[in-house]
Amino acid sequence: MNPGHFFQRTGASTFTPSVHAGGAWSDSDQHFSPLAGLLVHEIERDRHERGNGPSQLARLTFDILGRLPFQEFEVDVRVIRPGRTIELVEATMSSGGRSVLTTRAWYLTEADSSPVSVIEEAPLPGPESGWERDLTRVWTGGYIHQVEAKQVSEPRPGSSATWITSPTHLIEGEKPIGIAEYVARIDTANGIAVREDPTEWMFPNIDLSVHFFREPESSWTGLDTTVTWGPTGIGLTSTVLHDIHGPVGRAEQSLTIRRQ
Repeated sequence: MNPGHFFQRTGASTFTPSVHAGGAWSDSDQHFSPLAGLLVHEIERDRHERGNGPSQLARLTFDILGRLPFQEFEVDVRVIRPGRTIELVEATMSSGGRSVLTTRAWYLTEADSSPVSVIEEAPLPGPESGWERDLTRVWTGGYIHQVEAKQVSEPRPGSSATWITSPTHLIEGEKPIGIAEYVARIDTANGIAVREDPTEWMFPNIDLSVHFFREPESSWTGLDTTVTWGPTGIGLTSTVLHDIHGPVGRAEQSLTIRRQ
């Protein structure tokens, strides 16, 4: 059986979402998580066509500029800072004539730092040691319904260690790009360690910042997540990112907290 897809390419830079891209907060919006992966896919595709740039993705910053409507949209990619050893690339998603999501990606050249390599974070137990977790008990929407989750710690409000994978690829009929498929699951972190019932409190993230110290293997995204809520409506979801070989980086999400 062929896997599903989140998006269908309708033109050189235009896409339509499938049912699997449905949002968790509203049926009329897309979920941010697969869109993050799509923007990385398009950046990677553009860099492959240009060639000669540095090969390692070191940092991603996403800013959500408004609603992500469940309709056709366009993605534009441009190089901000070209270079053979350091490069900065930007991708912008536009929908209904306005920009709704942007990302900037820093790429660095490879160098041998193995003699001094040190990783402080402990690896998570592998997904094969975890137990099934049904995220639809808390969330709705097409994206959440297709997620496969394995729990490797007892979840409590504000803390969870969860492995996420998906049978759904990013773009129909196109070869998956590993780093983009991995990134397409990171935003799920804000939904695995909820502090309060989302039917009573809203806490969407307005951004996502990702820092890698190693390129992840893409089959599973490990999320070791803690959530902090401040007293004035601002929160922070912080995650140590893992693949099946160990830690690969960190992710941070700024939250806006409001009563429903």
